[in-house]
Amino acid sequence: MQTITIDVVSDVMCPWCFIGKRRLEGALDMLNDIQVEVQWRPFQLDPTLPEEGKDRETYLKEKFGGDIRAKEIYSRVRDAGREEGIEFAFDLIERSPNTLDAHRLIRWSRTPGLQDKMAERLFELYFIEGADLTKKETLLDAARDVGMEVDVVSRLLDGDADLEETKAEIAAAQRMGVTGVPCFIIDSKYAVMGAQASETIAQAVRQAAGEKAEEAQYAEADDA
Repeated sequence: MQTITIDVVSDVMCPWCFIGKRRLEGALDMLNDIQVEVQWRPFQLDPTLPEEGKDRETYLKEKFGGDIRAKEIYSRVRDAGREEGIEFAFDLIERSPNTLDAHRLIRWSRTPGLQDKMAERLFELYFIEGADLTKKETLLDAARDVGMEVDVVSRLLDGDADLEETKAEIAAAQRMGVTGVPCFIIDSKYAVMGAQASETIAQAVRQAAGEKAEEAQYAEADDA
């Protein structure tokens, strides 16, 4: 069976990325006959945020121009989240984080095969528990929760391990034309932009799988 890779370009401070994760999970449930490998890729919705993050109320005022506009936007996000079983607790969030360290953590979780669990836990911490993703303690708790070696993660976070590589991945996504997230890149050929319906994602995967199967058949015919 051919394996189809889905690269999920995402930011853990993006509520639509959390919703998109649920919709991707729905798509995967429809694709039992196709082998899929999911990889999480970094993106920053606001790379100008300082390392220590910014007061949430100040950030929302700067971004949306006031509380009223912010509440309108997040009301729609809440409704979409509930449809996917997510109860966003935006009122618990006190700081809007710079997410580079969170992305480094997701990167490191790939080797032990824990990327999906790590992305899920970071989304939960931020959007449901209101945790501060700029704090080392929060990231270590996430590492512990998913089964990573906390001592190793602690040492890595204290240094610049994979910092430039993470920034380079973000820049690469921007060069590819990714301007917003989530973005689902299917087998390096198709891009599904935004938190699209599960059916839309599944259809894109099936198309990529069909084309890959045809290419394999042509290759076998050439070798015969």
